[in-house]
Amino acid sequence: MTVRRYPVAAVLVVVTVALVVVNGFAFWGDTFALWVDDTMQLAAGVGAVVCGVLVARRVHGHQRWWRVLVATGMAGWSLGQCAWSWYQLVDGRGLPSPSPADVGYLSFPVFALAALFVLARARVRPDRERWQPAQWTAHFGVAVVLDGLIVTGSLFILTWTAALGQLVRATAPDKLTWAVAISYPLSDLVIVVVAVLLVVFDRVDRPYRTNLLLAAVGIVALACSDSVFAYLVSIGAESMKPWSDGGFVLGPLFIAFALLVTPGQRRRDDTGSPGGVDWWQLALPYVPVTAVALLITAQLLAGAGPDGVEVFVGVLVVFLVLARQLLSLLDNRLLLRRVYDGQQQLTHQAYHDPLTGLANRALFADRLDRAVESTDRPLVLIFVDLDDFKEVNDRFGHAGGDVLLHAVAQRLLSCVRAGDTVARLGGDEFAILLEGELDAPQAVADRIQGALRRPFAVHGTLVSVRASMGLVVPDPAEPLVTSDVLLGRADTSMYAGKRLGKDTTVVYRPSQDGPPDFPAALRRAAGGIPEGFGLVFQPIVRLADETPVALEALARWTTRDGTVVSPETFVRAAEGAGLGAELDALVLDLACREITTAGLDLTVHVNVCASRLGAAALERSVGAALDRYRLPASRLVVEITETVPVPDLAAGAAAIRRLQELGVRVALDDFGAGYSSLTVLHALPVDLIKLDRALTTGVQPERDAALCRSLVGLCADLELDVVAEGIETAEQASLVTRAGCTTAQGYLYGRPAPLSALRLSAIPAG
Repeated sequence: MTVRRYPVAAVLVVVTVALVVVNGFAFWGDTFALWVDDTMQLAAGVGAVVCGVLVARRVHGHQRWWRVLVATGMAGWSLGQCAWSWYQLVDGRGLPSPSPADVGYLSFPVFALAALFVLARARVRPDRERWQPAQWTAHFGVAVVLDGLIVTGSLFILTWTAALGQLVRATAPDKLTWAVAISYPLSDLVIVVVAVLLVVFDRVDRPYRTNLLLAAVGIVALACSDSVFAYLVSIGAESMKPWSDGGFVLGPLFIAFALLVTPGQRRRDDTGSPGGVDWWQLALPYVPVTAVALLITAQLLAGAGPDGVEVFVGVLVVFLVLARQLLSLLDNRLLLRRVYDGQQQLTHQAYHDPLTGLANRALFADRLDRAVESTDRPLVLIFVDLDDFKEVNDRFGHAGGDVLLHAVAQRLLSCVRAGDTVARLGGDEFAILLEGELDAPQAVADRIQGALRRPFAVHGTLVSVRASMGLVVPDPAEPLVTSDVLLGRADTSMYAGKRLGKDTTVVYRPSQDGPPDFPAALRRAAGGIPEGFGLVFQPIVRLADETPVALEALARWTTRDGTVVSPETFVRAAEGAGLGAELDALVLDLACREITTAGLDLTVHVNVCASRLGAAALERSVGAALDRYRLPASRLVVEITETVPVPDLAAGAAAIRRLQELGVRVALDDFGAGYSSLTVLHALPVDLIKLDRALTTGVQPERDAALCRSLVGLCADLELDVVAEGIETAEQASLVTRAGCTTAQGYLYGRPAPLSALRLSAIPAG
């Protein structure tokens, strides 16, 4: 029923009331008035049934089921009315009781009570349809039903003691008549109280408010006429005037209106606001209980104890009160649980980044403060800033940037232990706190940079990410160091790395000379060895017996103040300053000098940038070093590192052949990463391939093994030697051995160190 039809309904009610009043005067005789009265009652009942069925076919869920129940109850009531009309108009028995009509009449309260329960269930919002324990109490209306039963039982005891008990005992000739007589007031009392409680406890702006109010008015109207009917039967009246039957006409009419009304859309700004409940609403069920307690106390003091009916109903009310209290306890427990969960959620939100789930700045600062105060545990602080992150936002939008930040957070978590802290400080800045027994800090930083260099998938596109990192290892003996000081140092180191060319790791050391500047140190050396510059060597072993067969020379640089600058940082700085050739020549010369001075009969590997492949200066440097230190050319391997692509593959191939004519072997470093490809392998006639660590340290062992087998088999067909890089565990060693590799390099066999620190006993001397 829409708003525009409300005036029509009001007119219909006014007309019906007028007909009832006029018919009550019986201007055309009592018989005609009774016919009109019964016809109006039957028409109202059948009309309610028709309205319920028609609307139920168009709606679904709770809106359908409460209408079906009410329509079923009204159908039973209408059948009872048919039987009653037969007795009254055709058979002429007057007011027989009990009769088959009572079955139909008394079926309505049963179905109406169930309909009210379903209507109370309809309060649940659509997005909360999933079952929760609290809904069985507050949302499903069980608490309201229990309150209704408590009030009903209490009021019944009061009315039974006041008048109803004496009246029923005096007029009921047998138990069946007594049961029927008492069923009407009792059932009406139950359903009226439940309806009233639903109206009292319900929110005014609820979408089903109109349905409930109209149904409650109809139920109260029927109950009023039922009460008059019960009274007339109890006093032996032979007829019932049409005026007394007004409730039997208006009640079904209001119920029909309730069935016709369909709730509109709830206001969006009001869907989640809770309804208020005043203290008197909570106390309402217990007011009649208190009155009953006072009544029974007065009876006991007067020496006239309660009769059997009062005792039976009183015990029932006590059990209902206990059940209601249990439900209240359950509601309170669930409420406390929700409050606790809400507090936990708020606490988590207050100390964690909503995008990545990492610790936020506040939580990180708290943990860093505790770590600084705990002087007995070593710690390492790493500050990570993504390079050129703005380009990702410009290319993919902020949504794509958020996807990348979340993926970066997961990569960072995979690089540390479970007890370490990874935080997002804001934007594209992250911080990592390592506590307790630690690996070499530089190794952790290398692991993080290696993880971040693997491409990320953003909206179906692979994106390369680089990061500048500042690393701080506080000195336990340093006094008055605070978390803010450590963060400042990490931030300073990170920005120093950005100035050196990005994608770097700078370890903080106290400095008075400004940021590290390797090109300046290289120029000051004027062909000599820059201050703080040196080589470390890492063994390359034969997998069969783990015997060293070669050493790779790796450049290292430490500034005057003790700052350890990563090779990627100072090599890139030298390349950017146009000093890459001088650096390569310096490393080559130092490597040949140290290997011959140590008297080691091992091959030495030296890295050379691919951009200088084919340059005459490289070939002159190689020849000069071999002659200067009388190193056999067969013991030198030049590794082509592809930080930049080979500018001319044909010229590069010719340069490799010239080096091979000198007796020097040439290797392709980090194959499988950077710019290495099968095309490069086909074009350059190298002697050796070094498999990138990404091919041997992945997260899919079976896939890694298959790929390694394929590459090793390909190299065997091309008569190329293979060295597996980055072997750190026995499982990785087993993987590359099964794939066919015979030599390997990695932390499992030795970390980079000066020649004097290597296990020389395991290395055959020349």
